[in-house]
Parts: sequence; C-alpha cells; structure tokens
Amino acid sequence: MPTPAASATSNTSSEPHIPAQSTPRPSGTEQPGSGRRDPWLLAVGLFVGYAVVSVGRYRHLGQRSWDLGIFEQVIRAYAHLQAPVADLKGPGFNILGDHFSPVTALLAPLYRVFPSPVTLLVAQAALFALSAVPVTRAAARLLGRRRGLALGVAYGLSWGLQQAVDFDFHEICFAVPLIAFSLEALLARHWRAALLWALPLVLVKEDLGMTVAALALVVALRARRDSPRAARYALGVAVFGVVAVAVTLLLVIPGFNAGGTYDYWNKVNESDGAGPFDGLDTKLRTLGWLLIPTSGLLALRSPVLLIALPTVGWRFVSSYPQYWGTDWHYSAVLMPVVTLALVDALDSTRNSTRAWLRSYGHHLPAAVAAASLALTTSLPLSALAESEIYRKPARVSAIERLLAEVPDGASVEANIAPISRLTSRCRVFWISSARGINPDFIALDNSRKRYRDVEAYAKALHPDARYAVDGTAYGVVLLKRQGTDSGQ
Repeated sequence: MPTPAASATSNTSSEPHIPAQSTPRPSGTEQPGSGRRDPWLLAVGLFVGYAVVSVGRYRHLGQRSWDLGIFEQVIRAYAHLQAPVADLKGPGFNILGDHFSPVTALLAPLYRVFPSPVTLLVAQAALFALSAVPVTRAAARLLGRRRGLALGVAYGLSWGLQQAVDFDFHEICFAVPLIAFSLEALLARHWRAALLWALPLVLVKEDLGMTVAALALVVALRARRDSPRAARYALGVAVFGVVAVAVTLLLVIPGFNAGGTYDYWNKVNESDGAGPFDGLDTKLRTLGWLLIPTSGLLALRSPVLLIALPTVGWRFVSSYPQYWGTDWHYSAVLMPVVTLALVDALDSTRNSTRAWLRSYGHHLPAAVAAASLALTTSLPLSALAESEIYRKPARVSAIERLLAEVPDGASVEANIAPISRLTSRCRVFWISSARGINPDFIALDNSRKRYRDVEAYAKALHPDARYAVDGTAYGVVLLKRQGTDSGQ
C-alpha cells in the first residue's frame, strides 16, 4: 500500500514535473506557523470526546447492530494471521466476499496487543479525530488562523461524524482521513500528493474507487493549465478508480463469496416501485443537512463538491431506506468533502465583486461553527455533559458476569446484545444462522420478551440437540447444550 505521508512531504518542496504553487496568505492573519498546533490540539480534544461517546455506548451495551462483532472477528483473524472469517455472517464466511475492506488488517497488530472491541472503537475515534488536522490546516492556510479554527470546530462537530462515532465500528473510519488529507493537498495545488492520498481508498471499500475517480477528475480540472502532465496523471488515476470498482465488484468479491456474486446488488435493483424517487422526502432532507448547516450552501460554488456525487449517488439510487437518511455512518465520508468545498468557495469569494457575497463569506465560518455547536446539543456528543455516560450500569455488569460463564473458545449463537462480550474469545454465530452446527451455548437478549419459551426456541433452531437455561440477567438468557456430542 502506498505511503501518502512520505509522498506529501517529499512533493510539497520540489516536484520537477508537477510544480506546487502557494496561495498568498490572507491579509491581517498571524505569521506563518503561529497556529501550527491548533489542528493537533483540536484533534486531541475531538479524540477524547469521540472515544468517550463510543466507548460509553459500548459500556452501556448500546450496540445497534452486529457490525462491531463482525469487524472484531475479522480483525481478530488478521491478528492471528488467518483468513478474515466472520462467522456472524455464516460459518466460515470470508468477509472479502461481502465487502472489500482489506485496510482493516492495519489494526491487527494493535488488536493482538489489546484484544477487545474497545480497541476498534478507540482506533476509530483516533482516525476520525485525525481527519480534523488536514481540514483545519487547509482552512487556516487559505482563510487565516481564526476562521480556519472555526471551520475545524464545525467539521469536528459535524453531524455526519457524530453519527458515525455513535455507531459501531466501521471501515469508513479509514476513508475519512484519507479523503481529508487528499483534499488538503488538492487545495494546496500539490497534485501528486492529492492523488497518492486518494489511491488507498480502493482498499477501504469497494465503492470508494468511484470517489477516487471523482477526486482525480477534479485534480485534472484544476491542474490542466499550470501542469498538463499532472492532469494526465490524474486522468489515469480516474480510470484506475473505475477499473478498481469493476474488478472488485465483478471478480474479487464474487470470488470470495460462496454464492459467486455481490450480495448488495439487490439493494440497488429491488424497489417498491418508484426507483430513485423512493423516499424522495427523506433524500431531500438529507441533502439539506449536507449543505445548509455545514456550509450555508456556499459549498455549491466549489467543484470540490463534485467528489461527493458518487457516495450520494449510490445511496439515493439504492432501494434500501437506511441509506437515505442522516443516521448511522453513511455520511461521514461526505463531511471532509463538504467542509473543504466550503473552504475552497470561501477562498474564491474573498475577491468577489459582490459586496454581499464577500460579507456572507466573511461571517460564514463563525456561523457554521455556531450551527455545529448548537446542533451538538441534540447529537451524540451531548452525552459528554451527562454523568451517566461515565458509569457502567449495574445491569451491564450483571450481564457480563453471566456471559463470563461461557468458557474461552466455546461456540455461541447470539443476538446483538451479547455479541460484543463474546467475539474476542469465542466463536460466535448470529442467531438462527449456525447452519447445521449445534453451538455449545445460545445467548439471547430477551429483554423485550420476544421469545416466550427460550428452550422451545432453541429446540426449533437445533432439533437434534437439547439446550437448558444456564442463567439469566436483566433479560439476557444463557442456554447450554446438554450431553456430550461434539456440536457438529
């Protein structure tokens, strides 16, 4: 995998074929270097906030999906130099047949030292916080220290990042800083560095090759006059991004998938009848959230915003309603794009002949920072002001003691709540998907009384085995397989 950091360092000083051009420092700003530590101090503060919220949710058993368990199974396998199998997706399921995200292997050494789902959550918080450094730095370079810091704060508190932090771990935490560093280089006219930072996105998720292509096209557009050679390189990278998507979707993922296909085509092809117009009201609201509180609509003046089109496009064309809204992690990769498109637009409006536009641009950084702060009162980071997030409930401690009775290495069939307490030391299957395997234990969150008779439910799942209740705690039921059969 390329090392963009090295390339960014080496190419900002001298590039024989792709010259970098510096943008004049705005008048009335501090001397160069006076705010050099601001982006890093902001990132540290954001990291603490993100980590407290994310780990706090884990400590409250607040997981909303099985994703944290799936990624822990995958990274645990990488950490032990094994194929990335996620048994939660099905016994022996290779995750590369689901999504192409080999970048998660980078967390394997850290996980080997600290084998816990908390490791993934803390790493995700660090990666999201790191992305604030290039965003703040680019804004300060073009707009001045104070306005740059205001935009850095607005970005760090943006609703897309907060929703991603509040969700379980996801591979897009690698994409966000890569996009941010790439766009910082683009705005500084460091073309080669911008392309090198973007290239690893094809290892983050299969759709991000289209983002690479869009970013490269913007580089080509900007570089065509002062560096035709850089523009040609960028066009080559754009082609590479499209080819990478095609190869991944048509060859790589089907090659690892037991069904020989890409399982998510049905979320694009199937629809309730209206196609892209399904959920149009939700989609329009999401567009409003993307453009209004984050940029006051001024980001629309920058071609950088075109880089958001692939992600917005596949989400809105899809027939899957969860892709359309503002929840979960889907908008996180758009936050650096929208914010740095705003920075680019603000830089251009400083020289506008329209006085109202110059005035609007001058006050906008403070306005979007204030909007992010105000919105935070109803977003996940508001939990930092509540004492409850810093305490582990007695309910959770009791459930953990119950699940601790499952011995290391045992096989367990579970639903969402117990998963995250078991995947670091057991082989865990999703409930009803063990496919012929009689696991040693079944762990069910039955706090909503979904299962009236848990032993009868276990018998229905595994007719040739017998399970008896081994213990309960606050609605979580642990059943143990009776007898001496192997479980296979």
